[in-house]
Parts: sequence; structure tokens; C-alpha cells
Amino acid sequence: MGIRKKTNKNPPVLSHEFIIQNHADIVSCVAMLFLLGLMFEVTSKVAVLFITVQYNVTISANEGQSEESVVNHFHHGLKDLATVFFYMLVAIIMHAIIQEYVLDKINRKMHFSKTKHSKFNESGQLSAFYLFSFGWGTSILMSENFLSNPVSLWDGYPHTLMPFQMKFYFIGQLGYWLHTLPELYFQKTKKEDIPRQLMYTALYLVNIAGAYILNLNRLALVLLVFHYFVELLFHVSRLLYFSNEKRLTGFTIWAVLFVLGRLLTLSLSVLTVGFGLANADQQGLDLASGNFNVLIVRITVLATICVTQAFMMWKFINFQLRRWREQAHPQAQPLKPKKPQAPKSKSKKDKANGVNGVSSNGADSPRAKKEKSS
Repeated sequence: MGIRKKTNKNPPVLSHEFIIQNHADIVSCVAMLFLLGLMFEVTSKVAVLFITVQYNVTISANEGQSEESVVNHFHHGLKDLATVFFYMLVAIIMHAIIQEYVLDKINRKMHFSKTKHSKFNESGQLSAFYLFSFGWGTSILMSENFLSNPVSLWDGYPHTLMPFQMKFYFIGQLGYWLHTLPELYFQKTKKEDIPRQLMYTALYLVNIAGAYILNLNRLALVLLVFHYFVELLFHVSRLLYFSNEKRLTGFTIWAVLFVLGRLLTLSLSVLTVGFGLANADQQGLDLASGNFNVLIVRITVLATICVTQAFMMWKFINFQLRRWREQAHPQAQPLKPKKPQAPKSKSKKDKANGVNGVSSNGADSPRAKKEKSS
């Protein structure tokens, strides 16, 4: 994220600088249009498409009993794209609020350098998102008893129906990671940082959207919660490091949990997709019922997960090697303070070798004046 310089001059309307400075207000106005659309009958049907979660299915838990046993579930569809777009706008607004009212105030007090300023903003934004997503996802896992009953991750596949909180969770995840694309423009991200940002955004979108479409939402929820906890620890450790460079304990704990997280992700994925779904009763490809339990799909899912984990592990190893080199380099070559030397008086020989007070070593002395040729 680049540093936004505030100037007293008002940029021209609809110019790049105007849009960047006022993008939060512009996006807020667009979001308000959808909310105002709920007030009129003509536009309410379109506004509901963007704001509320679609594809509601009402199921009676126990037939013949009161209405309290009725449970609402949801499945996915193309209309979810409109909902994801709206909550992408919400994510842009929340991003601007955290940046202006929290991170910018801390930056002004700490007086970070340009490099630390950019990394501090990145870690601050991601820490808030990871903390919120981890807490929200954990509450869903506890309410649905996925942790106490791991067999439910593959039992009864395809899991086309989701409770409201789970579907809304995935809508929010897709909206957040999509909002990082326009933020590259709004935050004036450096060109050399754009490929890295695009790579991580693409990995999140591919894995989350793939699990959502293939009805592997239960497995994805468990993996996301643990992954977000590990990433939260890293970015909190980096924020503490910026405030005091001696605080390195968090990075050590994060390194251990990161490796364990990769092992847990691979183990749980192989157990669910490689063994659980392979031995499930419902086999075959059926788009109408949302069943994608065929060999080619299972291999593709496992290959995608393995490639993602291998890429993250490769980046982790490079990060650790770079840190170790930076810590070992100043210890191997300690800087010795130079003692001030007294000026030596010139000998007669040095004076004799000089011309107009200039020594014969032209690199260490000013240039001699050239004589004009007659």
C-alpha cells in the first residue's frame, strides 16, 4: 500500500486523484442507492437481490409439530454474484474507516519510514479482517459441531444446503478478497508490489470460490479458520515488531504453527477428499443435485490444495532464510568505530611533488587549474 499524501489543493472532479481521495465517499453513495432501493416497490426486488442472501429453502425439522421446528437453509447460485458485489462495496468502506480512524492516527504518532508505513497498513488491515473472520468462523464451527464430529466433513455429501451464517460467511469472504483488487488502485500500490498482491488474492479467490461451488464448504470453513488464526498471529507479531524491534517471540510461534497448519491442511484434505468422498455412497457427476464426486474432480481439488500449500511453504522458507541472513550479517561483520586521526604535517617531499598546493594524487584532491595555451 502506498502512502497517500494529503494536499490542500482540490483536484479536478473525476480525475484520478479526486477518485482516490474520495473513493470511500463515492462507494458509500453507491451502497446507499441500493439501501434506498428497498423503500420503493419498483426497485425493491432489485435491491433485495444485492443486499440479502438468496436461494432460501425452508425445511421442517419434525413434521406435524409447531413452526419453531422450521429451519431455513440456503444453497448457492448465480444471484450470489450480486450479493458478493454489494458486500465488496461494504468491505471498501470498512477498509477506509479502519485506515483513516485507526491506522493513520497511529502512523502519525510513530513516524514510520515509507517501507514500514506500507507494511504497517497492510498488517493492520489484515489483522482486523483475520480477527473478525476467525471469530465468526469459530462460532459457526461450534454451533454446527463440525469439530466434535469430523465425519460430518464428508458424510452426506453433497452439502448443497447451508445455514444462513455459513452462506453469509462465504459471501463475506468472497466480497472481501474481491475488494483488494480496486484497493490496489485506491491505495496507490507500488508496481513491484502488485504481482505479489494479485497472486495472494487469486489464491484466496480460487480456493474459496472452488470450495463454495463444489459444495465443499464444511472442509473449507475448517481450513480457513485455522489458516486465519495462523495469519492473524503473523500480522499481530509484525505490528508489535514495528513498535519494538526486540519483540520477535511472536514470529517463532508463528513459524511453528505455520508448518503445523500446512500439515493439518494436507492431512484433512486427503482424509476428506481422498478417502471420505472416495468411499461415499453417492458417486458420479450430477449438476442438478450439486454432486461433483468423481475421480477427476477429486484429483483436481487435491492437486490445487497441494500446489497452494507448496507455494506457501516455498515463500515461508525464503522468508526464514532472508531473516536468518539479515540477523547473521551484522554479527559476522561488526562495525568498528573509527578513531579520529590527527592531521599529519606535509613533508618536504610531499610539498615538492605538489603543484600550486595540489598533490599528485588527483583522485583525492581538487583539480589543478589548466593553463591557457597561447
